[in-house]
Amino acid sequence: MLGYFAATILFGTVAAPILFWSARWLAAHGIFTGLAQFGFEAFFHRALMLGALLFLWPFLRALRIKGPRDLGLARNRRWGRDVAIGFLISAIPVLGCGVFLVALGNYTMRTHVAGHAVAAVALTAAVVPFIEETLFRGLFLGVLLRSNRPLTAVLLSSGIFSIVHFLKAPDQTTTSVGWTSGFISLAHSFDQFTEPMLVLAGFTTLFLIGVILAHARLHTRSLWLPIGLHAGWIFASGAFNKIAHREIVALPWLGKSLLIGIVPLCVCLISWVLLREWLKYVGRRET
Repeated sequence: MLGYFAATILFGTVAAPILFWSARWLAAHGIFTGLAQFGFEAFFHRALMLGALLFLWPFLRALRIKGPRDLGLARNRRWGRDVAIGFLISAIPVLGCGVFLVALGNYTMRTHVAGHAVAAVALTAAVVPFIEETLFRGLFLGVLLRSNRPLTAVLLSSGIFSIVHFLKAPDQTTTSVGWTSGFISLAHSFDQFTEPMLVLAGFTTLFLIGVILAHARLHTRSLWLPIGLHAGWIFASGAFNKIAHREIVALPWLGKSLLIGIVPLCVCLISWVLLREWLKYVGRRET
C-alpha cells in the first residue's frame, strides 16, 4: 500500500504540469473554456486522482484481488435509492446550517451567482465521489478489513482519507508553471500545518466524514450509499460557497467552508444520526 501511495504521488507531481498546459491549450482554442479558471493546484489534485486510478490494476494484481467479493462488497439492487437517500442525509443538514449562518450574519448572499460555477460544483459532486469512494471505501478499507478488525480498518482508512485531502497547496500558490511545479506544490501542501487550529478543525471533520462513509459501506456492503453521502457534502458545501459570501472565520467554531470547524462537525454528527436511523429503518423492513 505504501508503494501504491508513493507511485501515485510521484505520478501526480510529474503529470500535473502536463494536465495544466493541456487544459490551457484547450481553453485557448475554444474547447472547454471553463478550464481556464482553475489554478495549478486544482490540476495537481486531479493528477493525484488520475495516478491512483492508473496504478489501481497493478495494486489489485499484487494483492491477488480478483473482484468486489474479495473486498467484502456485494451487489446492491437498490443502488438508486441508496444514492438518493445518502445525498439527502448529507446535503440537507449542510444547507440548513448555511441558512442558519446567513441569519446570524456569518455569511451574506451574493447579488450575482454564475451559473457555470454552480454547474462545475454539480459536475464535481457527480464525478469525484465515484472515484474517491472506489479508492477509499472500496479498495483501501476492503484491503484493511482482510487483516484487521472492522474498527481498526475504519479508523485507519479514515485517517488516510483525511491525510490525502491535505496534500493540496493553498490556491494560487503556483503562479508560473514549470516541470517542477508539482514537487513545489507538494512541498507547499505542508504550509497549512503552520496553522494548527485550522489543521485540527479540517482534519477532525474529514476524519469523521471518513468514519461515516465507512459505516455506510460496512452496513450495506456496497459503495452506493457512501457515494450519495459524499456527493451531498460536496454539492451542498460547494454550491453554498458559490451563492453566499463568507464574512468571518471564527476558528475553532467555523472555518473557510461549511466542512471546517466545530459547527460543521456537529452538522456531520446530525447526518450520522440520520444515517443510523435510516439503516435501522431499512433493517426492520427487510426482516
